[in-house]
Amino acid sequence: MARIAVIGAGMGALTAAARLAVAGHRVAVYERTDTYGGALRRFERDGFSFDTGPALLPLPAVYRDLFVKTGKEPLESAVELVQVDPSSRHVFADGTEVSLPNASRAGVVAALDEGLGAGAGQRWGDFLVRAREAWDRTRRPLLEEPLWPDWQVLGEREPYPSVPHRRLLRTRRAGTLAEVGAWELRDPRLAALLESHALLYGLDPRLTPASAAVLPYMEHAFGTWYVRGGLRELARAVYERCLARRVEFHFGADVTGVLEKDGRASGVELADGSVAEADVVVAGVAPGILDRLTAGTAVRGEGEVHPQPAAIARLTLLLALRGARPEGTAHRTVVHTGDRQAEWDALFGTAAGSPSPTVAVLRPGDPRLAPADHEAVTVTTVVPARPGRSHDGLADHMLTVAERAVPGLRDRLLWREVRTPADIEDVTGAEGGAVPVPALAAAGGRLLHPSNSTRVPGLFTVGGWTHPGGGLPHAGMSGALVAGLIVEGPEFRGSQ
Repeated sequence: MARIAVIGAGMGALTAAARLAVAGHRVAVYERTDTYGGALRRFERDGFSFDTGPALLPLPAVYRDLFVKTGKEPLESAVELVQVDPSSRHVFADGTEVSLPNASRAGVVAALDEGLGAGAGQRWGDFLVRAREAWDRTRRPLLEEPLWPDWQVLGEREPYPSVPHRRLLRTRRAGTLAEVGAWELRDPRLAALLESHALLYGLDPRLTPASAAVLPYMEHAFGTWYVRGGLRELARAVYERCLARRVEFHFGADVTGVLEKDGRASGVELADGSVAEADVVVAGVAPGILDRLTAGTAVRGEGEVHPQPAAIARLTLLLALRGARPEGTAHRTVVHTGDRQAEWDALFGTAAGSPSPTVAVLRPGDPRLAPADHEAVTVTTVVPARPGRSHDGLADHMLTVAERAVPGLRDRLLWREVRTPADIEDVTGAEGGAVPVPALAAAGGRLLHPSNSTRVPGLFTVGGWTHPGGGLPHAGMSGALVAGLIVEGPEFRGSQ
């Protein structure tokens, strides 16, 4: 039985802790804040309750597997999972809109043909077939296996089988997500639908490889799910599973250093000067924090991937509304910008701001979240992760855009709370409140993430800033990979 110190109580760290405890190890988690869950937090006021992090769950099988592998009680014994249908409603700049059924290719094709015109559904359906091929080619190496030693192969190969396109007297294939939208979908509304999946993670469609087609494919193939009571309930369930497996938790415990002895990790040092000895250390922290904890020691292997820090954060409005949610209202509505290029320039260039940002409006209609005959609504958009930047003007504009999804919103508004990137930074420690992106193939490997093992024996990394990257399912997968590497050793090759 090894002593294992886990730094941080984010979802990747919690899933690793539960799996390691079941394997017979003594696991202690040290979290600098006063609670668990990482970005999965909750804001409460006047009987209203809001998720302040992720609000929907793709690929719930990751957490179902966690509960199966750590005990007899299934995930559904701890939380109530609800499949969101429609998966999303989209409102486009030209006034057209469409609601997409959850996990139904035929339903999506029919809805797009009806909403956007004949042929639109077929083009999106054909795209999903190609996206599935990219998913099948990359699922195991990007999500289910430790990062390959020859990871460069993943960076060189573009797994998305784009169709030939005649352009400027040459035959070319789409190499970026924006080119897929322009050359294969051939409708600015379909392109906006595709690109919105990249923008969610702060990825510039003009630079993002075509392999990002796996992002909308995941949502289509595995559905979109909601946890009754909010996604914070998922964090609670995983935390309680850890407690049931005798994981120790120390909150308000600020780790200031990773200790080494005889060339391997030997424990952690805390801000109060105390030391917790360990045989293995698992760090679930952002890259800058890891650098500080290791006092500049190069923990990554020579030639290993060093992705650029995410440049995008999220700005969120929490809205308390009088009046009940109308029957049949979509859980999630995306209101698309009228000028995609201006939005990209504002997010990824030097422009001052977007005239009309793309926003997501979340209306769960969950009676646990608001008093009777009231509604809790969340509005989000992405912004540059620049510390100290004011977002007051943008917050007002987001409210105006959201009225396209919630008619009469301002008349119903009781109060609003703005959650800025600075709030996210306080919770996660990521500079500027930056959001980690999922691992993607191609693009020279710049969208791969560092491996879970490090060059310091006994030190492993977990969570969105390490393989396989950001996103709630990916965090759970990283926990499974770290547990496998610790329990089975470097020969571990992932679940079969």
